[in-house]
Amino acid sequence: METAASAAHPRITLDPNICHGQPTVRGLRYPVQNVLEYLASGMSEAEILADYPDLEAEDLRACQAYAADMLQVRSIFRLAS
Repeated sequence: METAASAAHPRITLDPNICHGQPTVRGLRYPVQNVLEYLASGMSEAEILADYPDLEAEDLRACQAYAADMLQVRSIFRLAS
């Protein structure tokens, strides 16, 4: 029952049977959160790809793009003039 999180992020998938429904990379058991933590810890792209051969460079960029989109805040309140 794997589904893409959105058309904008086809490499990021959601499946309630994989990693408790967390967003993962291409239906693999690599949660987006873990990939972001590797990058935030200072691991280089080359180190991550060497440690996790199922991942591709585009997957790392897809995780970053997905996180950036999830952090966009849209105000539901209109400021009074």
